Amino acid sequence: MTNDIADRVTITHHALGQGGKYVAQVAGESHQGHLEWEPRTGLPKEDVTADTRVATHTIVPPEIGGQGIAGLLVERLVADAREKGFKIVPQCSYVAKKFEEHPDWADLKA
Repeated sequence: MTNDIADRVTITHHALGQGGKYVAQVAGESHQGHLEWEPRTGLPKEDVTADTRVATHTIVPPEIGGQGIAGLLVERLVADAREKGFKIVPQCSYVAKKFEEHPDWADLKA
């Protein structure tokens, strides 16, 4: 990942139902990458919490792929987790891989 691409990418967060989506827009490109999350749900009821976000999908279209955009999306999710105090369930295989590569994120893993 180069600083050049980070300078050309704007990542915004959008609420979607009970969850949300981080959207990466690259300057001069019509395609967007995104990382989707939803709140943890299921039984037992005490495990359902707004303080835990399940990262479900990270998608970057081939037209803008291979530049580190997916990594920037995960870094934004992690930065928001640190700032806002939530934990992450890395259900998405890409997010899980990034957590393995960054042991310093272990405190954010639910």
